[in-house]
Amino acid sequence: MASSDKPLVWLKGEVRTPPFSSNARIEAGVLLRHLQQGVALSLPHSRPMPVIGARCHELRIPDETATWRLIYRIEPDAILILEVFSKKTRETPDEVLTQCKQRLRQYLDVIKER
Repeated sequence: MASSDKPLVWLKGEVRTPPFSSNARIEAGVLLRHLQQGVALSLPHSRPMPVIGARCHELRIPDETATWRLIYRIEPDAILILEVFSKKTRETPDEVLTQCKQRLRQYLDVIKER
């Protein structure tokens, strides 16, 4: 990682094989690396998720038997990973949205205290 790259801060989830296939894990790694380097991703790889918060996005990782999603937020000094899950419907489940908002709020509270 270059000194100018943003670190990944995993608040929830992980990208491992299994359950990700090797190809999906590599795809996730490449896309996360782009984010670390400051590359702005857009559809079909990423879409904004303003319902969670400012600078929040959903990374889309197609796989053999599932479609994986990584909810992330771009901070000035890091990329926060709020959730990793398999998406089976068109809509993001309400519980995922609620959990992501809660994790983000907790993270921001800790940062304010510093």
